[in-house]
Amino acid sequence: MSKVMPTELNLHRDSRVLEISFDNGEQYNLSCEYLRVFSPSAEVRGHGPGQETLQLGKEDVNIEQITPVGNYAVCLHFDDGHNSGIYSWDTLYDLGSNQENNWNSYLAALEKAGHQRKADN
Repeated sequence: MSKVMPTELNLHRDSRVLEISFDNGEQYNLSCEYLRVFSPSAEVRGHGPGQETLQLGKEDVNIEQITPVGNYAVCLHFDDGHNSGIYSWDTLYDLGSNQENNWNSYLAALEKAGHQRKADN
């Protein structure tokens, strides 16, 4: 069971941001790119440590649909066809509370791989 529960979930398609508020007062604005590259799916994370797949070229990805999964999660359907990640409330909370560190790690991994992100819109 989740420690925190969402109280509001709003997708802002134009800015490609998912806004999520939790019952402890925390609120996060998570970009669709960030949610896509940190998808909890096996396709992205692999089946164990060291099996992660670096996601490239996801700067313009958007969420087409959000489907509830029971009362504990949502499935995000991205416009690049990815829809296999189940985002539990704990996962979304963790992604929000660790956004800065996660994003910096992602940017460092892109640089190490020799990939340059497109300029922010």
